[in-house]
Amino acid sequence: MPVLNIIQAVNDALRLEMKRDDRVVVLGEDVGKFGGVFRATVGLYDEFGPNRVFDTPLAEAGIIATAIGMALYGLRPVPEIQFADFIYPAFDQIVNEAAKMRYRSGGQFTCPMVIRTPFGGGIKGGHYHSQSPEAYFVHTAGLKVIAPSNPYDAKGLLISAIRDENPVIFLEPKRVYRAARSEVPEGEYQIPIGEAKILSEGNDLTIVTYGAMVHTAMEAATRLKDEDNVTCEVIDLRTLMPYDLRTILGSVRKTGRAMIVHEAPRTCGFGAELSAAITERALLYLEGPVVRVTGFDTPFPYALENHYLPSVGRITTAARKLLNF
Repeated sequence: MPVLNIIQAVNDALRLEMKRDDRVVVLGEDVGKFGGVFRATVGLYDEFGPNRVFDTPLAEAGIIATAIGMALYGLRPVPEIQFADFIYPAFDQIVNEAAKMRYRSGGQFTCPMVIRTPFGGGIKGGHYHSQSPEAYFVHTAGLKVIAPSNPYDAKGLLISAIRDENPVIFLEPKRVYRAARSEVPEGEYQIPIGEAKILSEGNDLTIVTYGAMVHTAMEAATRLKDEDNVTCEVIDLRTLMPYDLRTILGSVRKTGRAMIVHEAPRTCGFGAELSAAITERALLYLEGPVVRVTGFDTPFPYALENHYLPSVGRITTAARKLLNF
């Protein structure tokens, strides 16, 4: 079984789906001959040609509007937004058109499209190349939102997303694009959208996270076990909308403590929704408050990037405080 990184897994998923279904097309800035700024689409232009893999102007609203039209007329477009920070010019097209098409047409039309975009910090990109906008899209009825943390999940979830009848925001954690490596089966397979994965079993604390923060949380869990004899149950959400509340609640009812880790700003971040859901449904099982370890309510900094991002130290400090509540 080959060992791939996330970029290679995404590329493999796109290639397989384009071979399987000639309705799948890829579009975006520099995705053609150049193969994308992160090389996620390398080789696809040569294999499938300019009618199915093509470059667009630097106009995100136009990219998404074009993809919506393609989806309505029977294609399955996979537009790429080069960085999640640049998705905002297309916000109206995504939340008012793509997300609402099925509802406004009474189910007569679907809008099957997957918007791929790298998100999050960790590459010294500053405030225009490091944002985490997932909460905006989780808040939008009609969208599915996926955020894998590793190559195996990235491939299986992308295949599932391309085959889904709804518009999907597919957030790729660029900090671990090449750092995260794992065995990935050859050929096609699907991972169900909406199913979280428990990465480590534990009895003392539940840590809920996604994307690049999964790796930080796992490192923190190892440190807590080695230094404090504390076992953490780490849950990789994988899908943010719909999210797997059943798995979260099952874990929290076992451990009695919940921590949510994400690198987006704290106020109204996705952790706030998770915290509310846990508190509403598992309050009597909790032995302390639901804790959030997140980015700060500031623009993403350049020089202080490592301070802004949740770290192993911040997670372990918060965990010890919660355990001693």
